[in-house]
Amino acid sequence: MTYELLLPLVAFAFVAIATPGPNNLMLLASGANFGVRRTIPHMFGIMFGHAGMLIVLGLGLGNVFELYPMLKTILKVLSVSYMLYLAWKIATSTAPKAVSGDAKPLTLLQAAVFQWVNPKAVATALTAVTVYAPDQSVVVIFTVALVFISVSLPSVSVWTVLGQQMQKILTNERRLRTFNITMAVLLVASLYSVVTF
Repeated sequence: MTYELLLPLVAFAFVAIATPGPNNLMLLASGANFGVRRTIPHMFGIMFGHAGMLIVLGLGLGNVFELYPMLKTILKVLSVSYMLYLAWKIATSTAPKAVSGDAKPLTLLQAAVFQWVNPKAVATALTAVTVYAPDQSVVVIFTVALVFISVSLPSVSVWTVLGQQMQKILTNERRLRTFNITMAVLLVASLYSVVTF
């Protein structure tokens, strides 16, 4: 990959990762409900799950979507179903102290797998591979993945810390419930991107 392409790739990765979307809304909610320390596995799951998806798509799985368009429809149905389930979990969650250990943030594996049903993550990965690694060179694909990991770390950290800082405002059950319902509604609203994917 040439230097001329590297800077646009970094800019694309930053815009794709740092802007609001399902991952960032979930990190914000997790930071507010569980704090940064308990959300770290979720953060790393996003980073490495998305990079892994990028690599797999870059090494040829992306072509499968072109050969079998029905897979896009199946992915959309799975995406909508799982994101509605997550929105419900967020909307109905309560303060961790109030539920005696029942409430838990996403694990590393859950967050990594979520990337495959997150329409923004899939669209971003497909675009990155198509534009920045069209020749499917292994070195270039891994470079693109490394750029996304590098850009992800500060982004996921900021969203999670912002959520944790909101704990100062969310000091009672009513405020926390309102916040969680708002996050759930925004997550459902982000499903609009599924229609255009």
